[in-house]
Amino acid sequence: MTDYFVELWQGQPWVRLAVIVVAVLLLAVGVHALLRRALWRMARGHPVLGDMLERARAPMRWLVPVVVLLILLRASPDAQALDVDEPLSHALLVAAIGVATWLGVRCVGAIEASFTRRYPIDAADNLQARRVLTQVRVLGRSATVMLILLGLAAALMTIPGVRQIGTSLLASAGLAGLALGFAAKPVLSNLIAGLQIALTQPIRLDDVVIIEGEWGRIEEITGTYVVVRIWDQRRLVVPLNWFIENPFQNWTRTNAQLIGTVFLWLDYRVPMEPLRAELQRLCAATPTWDGRVCVLQVTDANERAVQLRALVSSADSGSNWDARCFVREGLLAYVQRHYPEALPRWRGELSRHGSASAAGAEPAATPPGQHSPAAEDGTPRAIDSPRHRVASGG
Repeated sequence: MTDYFVELWQGQPWVRLAVIVVAVLLLAVGVHALLRRALWRMARGHPVLGDMLERARAPMRWLVPVVVLLILLRASPDAQALDVDEPLSHALLVAAIGVATWLGVRCVGAIEASFTRRYPIDAADNLQARRVLTQVRVLGRSATVMLILLGLAAALMTIPGVRQIGTSLLASAGLAGLALGFAAKPVLSNLIAGLQIALTQPIRLDDVVIIEGEWGRIEEITGTYVVVRIWDQRRLVVPLNWFIENPFQNWTRTNAQLIGTVFLWLDYRVPMEPLRAELQRLCAATPTWDGRVCVLQVTDANERAVQLRALVSSADSGSNWDARCFVREGLLAYVQRHYPEALPRWRGELSRHGSASAAGAEPAATPPGQHSPAAEDGTPRAIDSPRHRVASGG
């Protein structure tokens, strides 16, 4: 029996190769386990390294055996004798490139996850966190794209036919190269725009922006586009290079504080001082006011009414919206309750013949239960009602 196995070992190269492959794979599994245990000991107290080891578990499980088998096939005379070293070596080389690219992408993702935990953006003052996370996200996505492109290029360069075709195309083709450049322009422009955004940071995660007339927050920044969460839960997807080439509003560029406006159109007889006192009381009554600005001014006037503008400041845009609505409702209720005659109304004149004319309007109808003064009634008198005020013009 022993002589049979010896003869089989010496006379059959494929048997030797199979035994060696199995033995090398078992050795690779053991080396991987020892290496992983040693790295885990080193990672104690280092969260980033721990995240990388956790995410690299699957690719490392494949990378070590593939590399060991590749070295074995290149050095084994039995593989050369069986004429399987070239095709198997090439397949293992492509597999090693793919697994190494996978490992690099996982490591980049681990770094992103570590910074996300370290800098949460759900805090009250999250400007520093948003700045760091924006850089990490954009640079991480750009690094992922570059790793995938490099891995794909390295895998294609191992194929002799593809390499020769690529060389001939590059040598002879002006038009093909030009077309390829135009086709790759959006990808390259977005990649460069991503790097610009990461370095200069015109936008950051959770920034409040106005884009194409839409109010929303920056929800996600990828390697090619930005997702804006609109206030009504819609999503606006914008290419990265749009933020470099077009103007837009960023309400949280340096801080989240904001001054909002409340416009009211009232009659000329509205008293200003009571309204200013009421505005101060309303601002003090709402927690959405931060105590910085509370001003009421007359900003416009026309032949019918005057425009009042109230300025109210808040700590952020959401609070400012609530503060503006609260102030607007409070001022309207105050005017309706204490100064109803200050509400906007139409004015007109009655002639001696009973015809009425109004500034910019049709003659007002006579309220029920009253009659318009005529010539036989003597001196025309004014008709006053909640909705119509007609002054005599005799």
